[in-house]
Amino acid sequence: MSDTIFITGVVIHARHGVMEHETKVGQRFVIDLELSVDLSESSHSDRLSDTVSYASVVETATAAFTNTNYKLLERAAGAVSDSIFAAFPRVHAVKVTVHKPHAPIAEIFEDVGVVLMRKRPSP
Repeated sequence: MSDTIFITGVVIHARHGVMEHETKVGQRFVIDLELSVDLSESSHSDRLSDTVSYASVVETATAAFTNTNYKLLERAAGAVSDSIFAAFPRVHAVKVTVHKPHAPIAEIFEDVGVVLMRKRPSP
């Protein structure tokens, strides 16, 4: 299957990080999502019930990302992928990219982050 729903540039304020000021003040993160979904039904039916709602995906991902303060981006991204699989049975695989553009790095940089690619766990 090669069908994909993508959502890029979701800006979220959260308190993830290992430094004390990161957990107190927080910072801006940017999330990109790619969902592998069979879109053959919805591409013919034109019914939202035959696909995955973008708005619901953003709501679910945002809640998973902000409900707990994680030290590592890897864990925060894992929480997002876990929540998407739990909420959307039509999703077969997910790619979660988390950008941390204001990471506490002493050098000048454009971006830093993680990319997780996960397949739905077997039952």
